Amino acid sequence: MRIELKPIGEIRPYERNPRINDQAVAAVAASIREFGFRQPIIVDQQGIIIVGHVRLKAALLLGLVEVPVHVASELTPDQARAFRIADNQTNNLSEWDQERLFEELVALQQVEFDLDVLGFTPDDLHELLNPSPREGCCDPDFIPDPPAEAKTQPGDLVVLARHRLLCGDAGNPRDVDRLLGRRFIL
Repeated sequence: MRIELKPIGEIRPYERNPRINDQAVAAVAASIREFGFRQPIIVDQQGIIIVGHVRLKAALLLGLVEVPVHVASELTPDQARAFRIADNQTNNLSEWDQERLFEELVALQQVEFDLDVLGFTPDDLHELLNPSPREGCCDPDFIPDPPAEAKTQPGDLVVLARHRLLCGDAGNPRDVDRLLGRRFIL
């Protein structure tokens, strides 16, 4: 694949681009500023963008005069049209492994890397770095407030498979015998 630097004025957006992407421009500009221009803009032989509309907008925002470009001269117009759609849609098919993403973000945070250049909103970063406990899990130090009114009454017995739970007094032999399933003997 041949990549060359071209003047930004020679590159034109595809007028019928179906992707709405203005909300991504600032994030891509931040990425280019931090990491450099690592993905070329792909154009046809007339300089019309096939892939890279957001990168062009970000380059304009940054005031760049040249950008890396790959001319996909081997694609037919129909292939270029299909590739525009496929390139965007295939991004929508992937998901994050939340545990691995958390680990990566924490590692970057520990070296004080600026997480703002990753493209997540501040709210997203907060949620990703402070995940709520998974269902069935809780903070082991959390102590719930007692209810205003007791739900169980002395003498209530609950049988849970092989286990028994009694609302009573462990110092009262009658309650202990009831819990253990014995008849009171005294």
